[in-house]
Amino acid sequence: MSRRTVNVTLDNLDDLPGRCRSCVFWELDPVAQDRAVEVGDTAFEKESWVSATLLDWGSCGKIVYVDGFPAGFVLYAPPGFVPRSVAFPTSPVSADAVLLMTGHVHPDFAGGGLGRMLLQSVAKDLARRGVRAIEAFGDERWEGPACVLPAEHLRSVGFKTVRPHHRFPRLRLELKSAVSWREDVEVAIERLLGSMPDPLLRPV
Repeated sequence: MSRRTVNVTLDNLDDLPGRCRSCVFWELDPVAQDRAVEVGDTAFEKESWVSATLLDWGSCGKIVYVDGFPAGFVLYAPPGFVPRSVAFPTSPVSADAVLLMTGHVHPDFAGGGLGRMLLQSVAKDLARRGVRAIEAFGDERWEGPACVLPAEHLRSVGFKTVRPHHRFPRLRLELKSAVSWREDVEVAIERLLGSMPDPLLRPV
């Protein structure tokens, strides 16, 4: 069984699951999202966001293939590229951090370590690009897979609360140096995947 992780591009964007391919929860602000849904062009808006982010910032997602089948993906970007991030009561995301947006692992590949591969690939990419930290909005009332990650699990793997809130605290994980990344972040990712069901993340 061959497994490989590649950057999300316009050429492979259609390899995202149909529901995720047209999901613009993070890519648009709430008003713009409602408008896009009304006119039925969310897939176009998704493509436009990926195109603009690739041109202005670079890699913003990973897809993992198993024997050529797109088995999972994850998206991430600096806060300035993620309009939805400012809608949270604990915004803004720190200027020196990248926001982990969303992702999905196909149920047929649950438990196979693909989520680990994806998140390790993201952390390596960001550390190589000089990013200092990953931040995420946590959900204190998380009941199942959704766009917003469970705050409890984020804390259990090393994320620290930088702005508390009764529902959506903002949490942060430092990326430090390339050497300490292997010791700190990779261990944290494995703990995260071991404490949460697969698929790890799933858009609403």
